[in-house]
This record gives sequence, C-alpha cells and structure tokens, in this order.
Amino acid sequence: MEYAPEEYTRHYIVQALFRLMDEYAYEKISVTDIARKAGVGRATFYRYFKSKEEVIAYYLEHTKRAYIFSQHYFPRCKEDYRDVIIGVLELFRENERPIRMLQRARLEYLYLDFLNKEFVSTFERDHPGSSRYTPYLYAGMLYNVSMAWLNNGCAEQPADVAQALVDAIFADER
Repeated sequence: MEYAPEEYTRHYIVQALFRLMDEYAYEKISVTDIARKAGVGRATFYRYFKSKEEVIAYYLEHTKRAYIFSQHYFPRCKEDYRDVIIGVLELFRENERPIRMLQRARLEYLYLDFLNKEFVSTFERDHPGSSRYTPYLYAGMLYNVSMAWLNNGCAEQPADVAQALVDAIFADER
C-alpha cells in the first residue's frame, strides 16, 4: 500500500503497536514503547493519536478506506452484495493476524464499534428511511459471523460464508 508523506508517521506507529502486540500483552505496552519502536517521540505519537485504542481505530479506518478505493461499483442486486461481502471477508482474512491480536487483547469491541459506526453512516446516507436499528443488525451479523469464522481458522471459503450472510439478508425473497 502506498502512503502519502503525511501518513508515514501514522503507518509506523500502527506497525509498531501491532509488532509489540505480537510480543507482549496489550496492557503492558506503553505509549513510550510504541513511540520507541516506531522511531518517533512521545510528543509525535500524541500529535497523531490520543491513545493506543485510537491507533487501532485508525488502522481499521485506513484498511476500510483502502478497500473502498479498490471497489469499482456500487451493489445493486443480490449478486452484487454477495461480491462485496466476499471482498470484505477476503480483506478480513488478509488481516487475520492483527484481528487475532485484538481478540487476544480482548479488544474485539473496537472492531464491533467500527462496524456499528460504518453501518450507521452508510444507512443514514443510502437508506435514510430505514429503522434506526437496522444498521446495528447488519453490523452485529457481520461481526458475529466474521469472529466465528476467525475462531474456526477462516477455514471456509469467503464465498461460502458470504452466501450464508446473503441468505440471511435476503431471507424474505426466498
């Protein structure tokens, strides 16, 4: 992935945190440790992030932006949604290691918070008349299915998992 010059510092901080999480318990990692590993000062860390959790939130957001940038169409039918979900699951699988680190540190709630925020934003923009609870239904479904898939070693093919999600979403069309 290519980074704009102003993103390099953030990138190094994110990478430093995940490298440290690979070696140490999350709660034992300090901002000083992250800054040292990233090759920046504590003040630089705090210029970009308020906390370790904010580093993880940035990682999730940055990963999402890169994924969206790679998309070339908006889904309009059931098959399109299946393709999008397959892409999301493939991205999830590509990021299996960092997500496992979040799970090991009991930080998977950051992933759920991220999904909730994204689905709420998407539904407000694209489906303004829908129930206020609908985005949480979709976020919860994706979260629970993806975490169960992770716990199963991402053994099934993304297309099979995506089909289960699509079947649930479009259940009333059967």
